[in-house]
Amino acid sequence: MTKNSMNQNSLVLFFAFVITAFFSLGFWVLTSGCSHSTDDPENYVGSASCRECHEVFYQKWAPSHHGKAMQPFTKDFVESALTPLEEPFKIGEFSYTVDLDNMVMSEQDSSGKVEKFKFVHALGGKNLYYFLTSLGRGKLQVMPLAYNTVNGSWYDTTTSMMRHFLEDQEDEALSWRDSMLTFNTSCFGCHVSQISKNYDLETDTYKTEWREAGISCESCHGPGDAHNKAFRKAAKTGKAPKELYLNNWDGYSVEQANHACSTCHAKFSPISMSFTPGDNFYDHYDLICMEHSDFSPEGRDLGENYTFTLASMSPCVKAGKLDCVFCHTSSGRYRFATENPNGACVECHAERVKNITAHSHHPSDGNTGKCISCHMPMTSFAKMRRCDHSMRPPTPEASRLYGSKSACIICHAGKKEEWAAGFVNKWHPDSTWQKRVVYEGGLVAAARKSDWTQLPEMLEYLQNSESDAIIITSLIRLIQISADVNIWAPVLRKLAGHESPLVRSAVAVALGFNIQSDESVQVLLKFLKDERRLVRVRAVSSLSRYPWQNLDEKTQELLIKCEKEVMDMFGSMPDAWSNYYNKGNYMLDRGDPANAMKAYKTAMKLRPDVVVSFVNAAVLASRQGNLEEGIGYLRQAHSAEPEDGAVNMNLGLALAEKGDREGSMKCLRAALKDQSCRPQAAFNLAVMIGESNLDKAVNLARIAAEAQPANKQYTDAYLYYRNRKAASGR
Repeated sequence: MTKNSMNQNSLVLFFAFVITAFFSLGFWVLTSGCSHSTDDPENYVGSASCRECHEVFYQKWAPSHHGKAMQPFTKDFVESALTPLEEPFKIGEFSYTVDLDNMVMSEQDSSGKVEKFKFVHALGGKNLYYFLTSLGRGKLQVMPLAYNTVNGSWYDTTTSMMRHFLEDQEDEALSWRDSMLTFNTSCFGCHVSQISKNYDLETDTYKTEWREAGISCESCHGPGDAHNKAFRKAAKTGKAPKELYLNNWDGYSVEQANHACSTCHAKFSPISMSFTPGDNFYDHYDLICMEHSDFSPEGRDLGENYTFTLASMSPCVKAGKLDCVFCHTSSGRYRFATENPNGACVECHAERVKNITAHSHHPSDGNTGKCISCHMPMTSFAKMRRCDHSMRPPTPEASRLYGSKSACIICHAGKKEEWAAGFVNKWHPDSTWQKRVVYEGGLVAAARKSDWTQLPEMLEYLQNSESDAIIITSLIRLIQISADVNIWAPVLRKLAGHESPLVRSAVAVALGFNIQSDESVQVLLKFLKDERRLVRVRAVSSLSRYPWQNLDEKTQELLIKCEKEVMDMFGSMPDAWSNYYNKGNYMLDRGDPANAMKAYKTAMKLRPDVVVSFVNAAVLASRQGNLEEGIGYLRQAHSAEPEDGAVNMNLGLALAEKGDREGSMKCLRAALKDQSCRPQAAFNLAVMIGESNLDKAVNLARIAAEAQPANKQYTDAYLYYRNRKAASGR
């Protein structure tokens, strides 16, 4: 797990130091978890009430991983599930011991000081157990040691969660006390049912309550009180009820079933906390795609079990007939685990299943006789094992190019992807799948690196009706960051009618970078009437910098109505720093600096180690003439992240404005090391040393101009210094 940070592009006007910042649209908290509505808590009666009529199913559900997604840490649990930790476990300067008899974990620091933490709850059970303890103020915290159920060993919780990024990124283990490991903040939605977080911002205190531990019957079927009363009455009268008074999955569409499961099996950012089974996912969540480094460029999951993103790429799912409950029971079991492991595939792929040896070029016995061995390979992260739900054929050539691991190499340990690719290319020389996956991965990989030499191919891909919606969304989110808006905006406007709300929402965010275009504004205004809430809130956010007073009264009324959904989104997680950060950006764009600063300060209070809120607060303070206040925020950010490019960039500019030339140049040189800030830092350094060191000024201005050739300031500066150097005869 990593601390979220984001660079704010900052620049200096040519020959004049002015602090400014780019306030990001679409930077939302990344989280996962389900959040079923509990608007009528008295109508929830508990899973035990279902036994009266559904004893057989209750007995299947109760011991399942859904039923025991969280359970109390008791003597019975210890005896049935855990083995002792024999030796003290060292993590950095701390040593940990576990006393199962007294249900206590002890932490000893290097000075010998010991602090004891009581085990309260256990999460999980399929591959591992995480444990919760109380840290005061109602906070339940994931403890520093977890338990591997496969081999019966204890291990370091947060080190196991470190990401294995493919790009030039570094990761470090969080402290186990970090708020990202606070149950009330991060884990609650998928481990208990009918939860009320009850967070008090002023005191930073939780009074969290839930109806049941685990994922209950009512989590999927809705409140059961009316259903129970109706059928108890029917038992007495012999007259069948007119309806079930429950969410009846038999009547769900494939999309509804998949969306209901995905609230616990996706990497997303929430826009509401009121999802109820039967709702559309995109009325409550935004989905994370290949723009994020938890996925390899061609679409392999490198992080936790983010099933929905990959399943959305599956040709089987996209055909519109396959839902989660076809393969899995509602308690999470695989329906075809033992007697017929290929039963899930045979309905549509009977000939291939029948002739699996010829199809797979492998013997039809053991693991090699299972369709999922190749199409849904099992990998692991943080001791959790999960299957790739994209269900696409193995593509070792893509794995060779983009750093993931193919199904071939998972089975043939010790071999290389080149070796496997040779066989696959021989068996399927004309495979369109292989070529497509490699091509898509190449586009995403280039966009991640801001390599816009392939921008024409990217834009062509976006316009192809056969292109994958997840890849389209990923490319839009990457293109909008630094590619030339005048080139991509006309293409994105053509995607306004795309069938995927995910694509439309990505277009809505991106067109916020082209708000000066009347054509883009008209698309955004049409999005205000979109059927999906995700698209509407993204459109309003993009229109935040547009002068609403220039619009007709009816459109203004619609904007105000949709803005309420945006405000509800910001308030959906009152303990999430990023919601306040995003609200601050929005309020500033709407011309309300007082409430913007208030929101930034709340974000800083909740996460004093995340620098983006400090950077934007500093920029705002400087704009208001409070340079010293702004420098104070930036110094706090610098203490937390001394190498952060955005912090050094803005602090360097602020110090220059204050007249501290030496301090300014030191910060700008540090910002040069950050690729996202390098052009701005180089340009500003060139301006600062232009009179004293013309040779260095030319080189620095060239760095800026070559990195961003569309930036006239940078190209003008380069030409200016180059011409001066030529005129000087050097």
